[in-house]
Amino acid sequence: MSTTEDDRGPHSHVPVMLPRVLELFEPALRDRPAVLVDATLGLGGHSAALLAAHPRLTLVGLDRDPQALELAGRRLTAHAGRTHLVHAVYDRIADVLAELGLPRVDGVLFDLGVSSLQLDAAERGFSYARDADLDMRMDPTTGPTAAEVLNTYPVPELTRILREYGEERFAGRIASAVARRREQAPFTRSAELVELLYAAVPAASRRTGGHPAKRTFQALRIEVNRELEALRTALPAALDSLAVGGRIVVLAYHSLEDRMVKREFTARVTSRTPVDLPVELPGHGPELRLLTRGAEVARDDEIEENPRAASVRCRAAERIREVAA
Repeated sequence: MSTTEDDRGPHSHVPVMLPRVLELFEPALRDRPAVLVDATLGLGGHSAALLAAHPRLTLVGLDRDPQALELAGRRLTAHAGRTHLVHAVYDRIADVLAELGLPRVDGVLFDLGVSSLQLDAAERGFSYARDADLDMRMDPTTGPTAAEVLNTYPVPELTRILREYGEERFAGRIASAVARRREQAPFTRSAELVELLYAAVPAASRRTGGHPAKRTFQALRIEVNRELEALRTALPAALDSLAVGGRIVVLAYHSLEDRMVKREFTARVTSRTPVDLPVELPGHGPELRLLTRGAEVARDDEIEENPRAASVRCRAAERIREVAA
């Protein structure tokens, strides 16, 4: 996530928590021929800074959005000899590394959520602030659209998605309203959904809970792009790819994502030796060392410059032990 890239070009793209990301990766990348995977390349802001800071770094950049790959490629032209940009969802990280002949890497970065490129392109349908086709696909070449989800999912399934992915208190009420509305005419535009949500969400909640469409749009985006399913596969694969001394940094913007990261890290920083044994069993010690105390947040001055940093939660860890396959 980041601020928008507008007509001024890619130099106006401001990556979230960039100084902290550089600081966290620096010990693993400095003064050596290191490899880092940017699993969510986006417009390439983090990657550009990392490549500039580490002249011997090789970057593997993944993104499911072909437009993002094209724009990031332009941004990274000066480092083209040290980059591999791949059209892929991050749950394919193990396959991509195998295809490139890279069994171990020194860093992995995840900057989760919707990118500024997608959010600021009105025609992509991610924003509830502007009317557009209800698409919301991060890769517009494949998969169901948000309109298809709204028009075809049974009410119980739609309720579950809104409740789990959007943490929407009025999930059942909204899903029922969607079902009644689609019987008259299928959803095609975001303004149609926003109008329905204004009517379905009680006025008292609208006054205190922010825009009534925010949670529903978030839930639809997560469902359309299978974001949590992809992350569930990608996190262990990314951790397994790290060399000893390698580091992973995850920027999450949603509580469900952050909880998944926390659980995966916690499992790997914990010894598997039975608690009643006085010594650590060989091969049972922690795999990771945490580099952040809990989840770090953006500084106030960064949030003022880049409001999209307000919800970020940063967690980082370092591999301290090789694990047998």
